[in-house]
Amino acid sequence: MSRICIVGAGFTGAVIGRELAEAGIPSLIVDERAHVAGNCHTERDEESGVMIHRYGPHIFHTDSERVWDYVRRFGTFEPYVNRVKTTVRGKVYSMPVNLHTINQFFDKAMSPDEARAFVASKSRTDIEDPQTFEEQAMKFVGEELYEAFFAGYTRKQWGLEPSMLPASILKRLPLRFNYDDNYFNHRFQGMPRDGYTPIVAAILDHPLIELRTGSRYEDLTEDFDHIFYSGPIDRYFHYDLGRLSYRTLDFEMIRADGDYQGTAVMNYPDSDIPFTRIAEHKHFAPWEAGQLEKTVAFREYSRACGPDDIPYYPINLVGGMDMLKSYQDRAALEKNVTFAGRLGTYQYLDMDVTIDRALDVAAAYLQQRAAA
Repeated sequence: MSRICIVGAGFTGAVIGRELAEAGIPSLIVDERAHVAGNCHTERDEESGVMIHRYGPHIFHTDSERVWDYVRRFGTFEPYVNRVKTTVRGKVYSMPVNLHTINQFFDKAMSPDEARAFVASKSRTDIEDPQTFEEQAMKFVGEELYEAFFAGYTRKQWGLEPSMLPASILKRLPLRFNYDDNYFNHRFQGMPRDGYTPIVAAILDHPLIELRTGSRYEDLTEDFDHIFYSGPIDRYFHYDLGRLSYRTLDFEMIRADGDYQGTAVMNYPDSDIPFTRIAEHKHFAPWEAGQLEKTVAFREYSRACGPDDIPYYPINLVGGMDMLKSYQDRAALEKNVTFAGRLGTYQYLDMDVTIDRALDVAAAYLQQRAAA
């Protein structure tokens, strides 16, 4: 029996490999990077002792008890609530937009009901079924809050006008008429005590899994029973229809003594500031932040992904996705190949959804194999 090949040693590949291994099926997992965990990779900074999220912050949050139980099989999670701040025109507000944000921005002291009615009076009631980010924002919060907190940040993050992006992007963010500044609504939220990389390494730690880092799928010569591919879908087809659009990120490191900004994430939606946010990584581990004398933060810049860059976010536009449809049609015809993960399916997926889908993909394959 030939082995299974899994391309990518992030959460998608690791979870699929583990599920197959526990069912007695051996696999080879390859990743061209020198480490596991993909863009969730974490490592301890030697100079400061700070646990760094090497490819940008990742906060674990989910409503899925299955996923929450799964990740805690392989590592300890500490309580963590993401409380994002944003600097707009020289003033600091809390995100997501909540009652404090609304009262502070409009210089008022409204009750929840008063604020709800006030925001409704600002909203575009003529937009019944928003299709774009801009339409959703106008219906969601009205022009003033949209221009202050969303428009500039969105243009910088995606490199596109909000009118070209789908409404689903904004639907991820809550609007609250109380003083709850928890960025997420999910029941289960936390941070891995020792970082994400040891968790992925523990998932991969099985005698039926062979892991090769620093190895490209394109260079393999072995035959496989099946391939699970979590790399970019257009790369699998050698970009012969063209390159799909992705965003990549650049990080500018800031080293300082003590506490740089007093919070984990500070957004900068103003258009005249070139970066989108600053993340100070020791605040992602509050159980150890007070013991660290030095700190590390990163200014984050978003730009179009070039051929030699790491793709972070697929860009789904409102219309104009014919190339993606063509690649997806070709992928559906590939025998013994399953495309998975954020890049393989060209979808913006959070970690919990990635893990949940990987469990489903593995279960479907095992069921299909048992029926064959």
